[in-house]
Amino acid sequence: MQTNKLNINRIVDEAKFTPFHWGVLLWCLSIIIFDGYDLVIYGVALPLLMQEWGLSPVQAGLLASTALFGMMFGAMCFGTLSDKLGRKKTIMICVAIFSGFTFLGAFASNPTEFGILRFLAGLGIGGVMPNVVALMTEYAPKRIRSTLVAVMFSGYAIGGMTSALLGAWLVVDYGWKIMFYIAIIPFLALPLIWKFLPESLMFLEGKGKTEQVRDIVQKIAPELQITSSTQFELDEVTAGDEAPLRALFQKGRTSSTIMFWIAFFMCLLMVYALGSWLPKLMIQAGYSLGASMIFLFALNIGGMVGAIGGGALADKFHIKPVLTIMFTVGAIALIFLGFKSPQFVLYMLIAVAGAATIGSQILLYTFVAQFYPATVRSTGLGWASGIGRIGAIVGPVLTGALLTFGLPHQMNFLVIAIPGIIAALAIFFVNLNASVEKKNAAEAAENQQNTVGNLTH
Repeated sequence: MQTNKLNINRIVDEAKFTPFHWGVLLWCLSIIIFDGYDLVIYGVALPLLMQEWGLSPVQAGLLASTALFGMMFGAMCFGTLSDKLGRKKTIMICVAIFSGFTFLGAFASNPTEFGILRFLAGLGIGGVMPNVVALMTEYAPKRIRSTLVAVMFSGYAIGGMTSALLGAWLVVDYGWKIMFYIAIIPFLALPLIWKFLPESLMFLEGKGKTEQVRDIVQKIAPELQITSSTQFELDEVTAGDEAPLRALFQKGRTSSTIMFWIAFFMCLLMVYALGSWLPKLMIQAGYSLGASMIFLFALNIGGMVGAIGGGALADKFHIKPVLTIMFTVGAIALIFLGFKSPQFVLYMLIAVAGAATIGSQILLYTFVAQFYPATVRSTGLGWASGIGRIGAIVGPVLTGALLTFGLPHQMNFLVIAIPGIIAALAIFFVNLNASVEKKNAAEAAENQQNTVGNLTH
């Protein structure tokens, strides 16, 4: 019986955008929207929580950091677990955790209870991001991969905007708890996620689940003639990558892994410093609670535009120079935020800061996902994200401490801008020659050369 072999990586890379891709994109987008919503609600509730529980700025910053501690552990644990358990199951566990415990946060009667519940919710939030990015990266056609991942991840900003708008509309009349009640929706949607979200192709192939692989490949490339005798193969060399964490420091990846960790740390420090404290900073500058929520909205609008625009530029040029420039421009915008400007200019600067912080964070995930092979992708994303969460923890606490010093606005924004410069330098020093893309291209060229050599002999 004649058998034909099909390369999974090549099929995915060269595929046209099909209804199946739309399905993966929309489900991943929906999960990230709720993830973003969940993340921003603390910033929305913060002014009222400080008033209700009599919290100082430092105490409020520490309370914000409880969720971030959870995210750090969640990203590291669930990232590595996913490479063993599968993307789909891990995503569902994470959604159940962050949705359920955020909902329970509405019933907290004191800061301690609230902090514990935010930590537990954070485990799910931290775990879902690297896995959803890894899944989208694996299914996206190569020519539009950065764009698709950025569009998917812009759900983070959409969730943040939804949270800010609902906060401006509901919190004044119904209090902060209403925001936490709404967070139960993803938990209720779990049966639908189980039914429609596909498992990772690379994971299914590695586990020998050929029937499921066959069904998914047929949906990705309907034009292919796939029979029961069709065999599938992967072009990634996985020898030496069996221990995911150790593999991050093998095959010339050590310096780049450290650079990614530095970039994530600095980027998330800026994202969470602004996400947690921008409304409060703007209230201190003389704006109302409602107006300060609109500034948060502008920040997330900028984040969404920056992510999608940056993704399109990354597909056209390369993600590395795009990220380096975005971080630099963001740092400059943050410095200018400290100076008195007309309201329109202020909104533009906040939007640029959002593009270069939230947008860059999204592109960072994309860059890391494309850098590592599939066998260690979630581990690479999870650990980079986990280290980033330490920056996210530092961000709100540092900003809270700065506010207690009563420094001028210029100094506050300058301190938040410095990490942007450091992140730009870290990305600049990432070694692209160690990426799986470069290695696969080199191997393909070598194989072609060998084939030509054999034919001439």
